[in-house]
Amino acid sequence: MGRGRVQLKRIENKISRQVTFSKRRTGLLKKAHQISVLCDVEVALIVFSTKGKLYEYSSESSMERILERYERYSYAEKQLGTIDPESQGSWSHEYPKLVARIEVLQRSMRHISGEELDPLSLRELQNLEQQLDTALKRVRTRKNQLMNETISEFQKKEKALQEQNNLLAKKLKQNDKINADQRTQRQQQQQDHGQNSSALMLAPPQQPPASLPVACLNIGQRLEGGCGVVEDVGHQTQRTSHIVLPPWMLPNLNT
Repeated sequence: MGRGRVQLKRIENKISRQVTFSKRRTGLLKKAHQISVLCDVEVALIVFSTKGKLYEYSSESSMERILERYERYSYAEKQLGTIDPESQGSWSHEYPKLVARIEVLQRSMRHISGEELDPLSLRELQNLEQQLDTALKRVRTRKNQLMNETISEFQKKEKALQEQNNLLAKKLKQNDKINADQRTQRQQQQQDHGQNSSALMLAPPQQPPASLPVACLNIGQRLEGGCGVVEDVGHQTQRTSHIVLPPWMLPNLNT
């Protein structure tokens, strides 16, 4: 005889009920873990014993995250329940499609980041590689564009700084030239002033000395006056012929 169907009802024996709870609880936690691993789903299991003791299980994600997700979905269902019956039918058809699309997008993001690649076939891996190559080309193109723009800005700044440097160098040369001209003029003025001072210091007196009689220097001539008549005297003539007379005395000799 085969095993018959067991009627589900509360076990009256307290000890048997506690033993059955321990066994079934362990099996339930094991099944929850198996379904989360095999089917890649998020599972949250909460069990309270008759004494109020908590037994819980959650998949790889935390229990809080699963509960927050459950609250969002329950809130969305409540909002859909408040919509009029005419639009509720369309929303009920669109909701599963949106959920499925979200799941596909999340799976694609995991594949792009290099996760969960084992279930993919060779063609799917090739398509993924092509997508990554296309994305990499776009990233490189954008990077090169930004680098070229940055280089152009630096070149413009360099040109502006070079022009400013040339302008400052030109002004500096002009200032040096002006200072050099001023120094040259000052030196020339100092030289002219020094020559005038030396000329004034070396100039001869303009008036003859009063102690020298002019008429007595005319040798060999008959002089009248205080000097008397002087005949040619060879020795005295030779001695006085070497005397160099200043220019201011020549007019007095000719008179």
